[in-house]
Amino acid sequence: MPNRMKLTVSHAPFWHTGSSTSVKYYHIIAVAMISVIFGFLQYGIPAIAVIALSVGSAMIWEAGFNYLAKRPNTIHDGNAALIGLILAMLLPAVTPWWVVITGTFVAIVIGKQIYGGLGANPFNPVVVAYAILILSWPVYLNYNAALVDYVFSFNPVYPMAAVKFQGAAAAENFSIIGMLMGQQVGGIGTGFGLGLIIGGAYLIARGFIRWEITVSFLAGIFATAFLFNLSNPELYAGPGFHLFTGMSLIGAIFLATEDSSSPVNFIPMLIYGALGGVLTVLIRNLGVHVDGVIFAILIISLVNPIVDKIRPKAKRRVMNYA
Repeated sequence: MPNRMKLTVSHAPFWHTGSSTSVKYYHIIAVAMISVIFGFLQYGIPAIAVIALSVGSAMIWEAGFNYLAKRPNTIHDGNAALIGLILAMLLPAVTPWWVVITGTFVAIVIGKQIYGGLGANPFNPVVVAYAILILSWPVYLNYNAALVDYVFSFNPVYPMAAVKFQGAAAAENFSIIGMLMGQQVGGIGTGFGLGLIIGGAYLIARGFIRWEITVSFLAGIFATAFLFNLSNPELYAGPGFHLFTGMSLIGAIFLATEDSSSPVNFIPMLIYGALGGVLTVLIRNLGVHVDGVIFAILIISLVNPIVDKIRPKAKRRVMNYA
């Protein structure tokens, strides 16, 4: 007799909302392109090449692994393309091709597939890949060095590096409005703050990402940076600078909100996001790394399973049958 798998499910009727994971990923890709297109205009053909190579190689790694593991081909769901796109947004426009391909391999194969594929990864694959790249080849991810041959109409210095090594006075060379409009060097898709905010607002309004994580992450950055600045204004930049420079916005909108590595309950999401924001500023101000977003998100992903167990205590209802 054939071996039939028996599943225990609830009784009919069933109601499907009509939504799917692929719809979500395609919407995120679409809004991410706002900042990516600005990166194309700012960095030119090299940025287009990095984006195309990253997205294409991520999809190839996905298809290749599924073929070797005898799993269904899943590149059509858009997740691999999204991983490749977000990773490329963090990279300088002149990143060597082999660094890009190594990054997508780590993201897809090590960060996602070896855990079982979509929904099973404990860490954001993009965060894992970028962390390994910056620890292995920091010279290629040094924005000041990588973009030295570009001529900009604004101060061509990575803002976080300037404040890290020159103190809070260096933050005066970067206006908040200017940073929102992309007047800062960095990754292909990290500089245009206004585009990231517009995209994030759309994703929150449509329910594709949870506002609790994004808002609490930014609130954690603001509060911690404010306290540092209050303690020593000459050494530590203010909260406005920390919010709109580096990877703060892309971290709060696209990285910390990744489904598999973030909580699903209300209070845990607030704790998770706020802790990420606090750690970001701590690493920036006290650590050796210029931008702490990537490592902060790695750390809060570790505590996610514990934090997500926090739930409000149910109230006991006493029924009077007299």
